[in-house]
Amino acid sequence: MKEHLTKLYKAFDNRTRLGIMSALMVNESVDFSTLKELLGVTDGNLASHLKALEGTGFVQVKKSFIDRKPNTQYHATREGRKAFNQHLDALANLIRQQHDNV
Repeated sequence: MKEHLTKLYKAFDNRTRLGIMSALMVNESVDFSTLKELLGVTDGNLASHLKALEGTGFVQVKKSFIDRKPNTQYHATREGRKAFNQHLDALANLIRQQHDNV
């Protein structure tokens, strides 16, 4: 069990960060407003979690204007996709191991 726990990424141990990465894994990019609505979080909460994920290099931001309105798009980096898949694999292995021990 300890082996699987060491393969979990601390960056994904929060529900909001897990939700952000889940959304970014199945979409090429997602804008701030969509993430906020999807996750049901405040602007500040979402911004702080996105900043933390950016700091790890798992998420990249692209700012632009659409019809003179600012638009911020986020996408998972190659490293972020790899880390998130490894995190999910570790969770699955942990669950499988616990199930086999019952």
